[in-house]
Amino acid sequence: MKIGFIGLGRMGIAISKNLINSGHSIVGWNRSPLSNADRSIPGLSLVDQPADVFQSDIVISMLADDAAVTEIFVDSMVLNCARPGCVHVNMATISVALARSLTALHASSEMIYIAAPVFGRTEIAEAAGLHILAAGDQNTIVKLDAVFASIGVRTWNLGAQPYKANALKIAGNFITASTIEAFGEAVALARSHGISAHETIDTLTQTVFTAPVHITYGSLIASRRYEPPAFTLKLGLKDVLLAIEAGKSVGLTMPFGDVLRDRHLSGIQEGDGNKDWASLAEVSIRSIENYASLDVNSADSGD
Repeated sequence: MKIGFIGLGRMGIAISKNLINSGHSIVGWNRSPLSNADRSIPGLSLVDQPADVFQSDIVISMLADDAAVTEIFVDSMVLNCARPGCVHVNMATISVALARSLTALHASSEMIYIAAPVFGRTEIAEAAGLHILAAGDQNTIVKLDAVFASIGVRTWNLGAQPYKANALKIAGNFITASTIEAFGEAVALARSHGISAHETIDTLTQTVFTAPVHITYGSLIASRRYEPPAFTLKLGLKDVLLAIEAGKSVGLTMPFGDVLRDRHLSGIQEGDGNKDWASLAEVSIRSIENYASLDVNSADSGD
């Protein structure tokens, strides 16, 4: 099957390679030039504009944020050039509001829109180990089963309303951010009592916190391995803000969301924005240890 692909960054390339290895050919477009190695991947043909990609029966997109998705699929009116009956599978992590708008926009263009954000970092995508959160037309999701099976280990069908997949992805990423923050604080606490980060992380991830998110991010935090990034701190901030926004849209407050937002902003201001998301833990550790170094008892009492 010939599949169109828009957004050939680290995740997009990893997913495309697995599709190609499963016997599909890819017609791709990326906003920025690809490396020579990526341009020469067998089975990948590059085109000059997104409209050319939409001549495929299926188009998968993996873009960074709402702004990129809006620019490519809304502002450019590229959907008007799509092949009749084209299926657009959007794997980007976007806001619930934009997901609703895209659903209506595709319907007006007589296209089928499937939201399919994924859980999994680049290394998981390379190993075809993604978990896919799919929502949209149910018959189409069934037809996409073989495509999804070639890039992931399980597809979670969340029903006919695409925005629900994005809401759950945002909730999941909120928990990931919370986990990184908690690990950072735990490391600072343990280190203040003479226990190294490696000892702390190794013990915790082999006893009570054994989920993949704990092991993956715990390892990065213990070794302070934040470059090259699989998912940047800036993108983490984007997802935390999406969670706060999604809550506000239905009258919910996200108290810990404000903490995470401020931690992300501090890290970005300190120059860590393009480091791996795990570097959020360093922000927490610095904040806690800097506070602990203050001799609060000697402060002027004002008497």
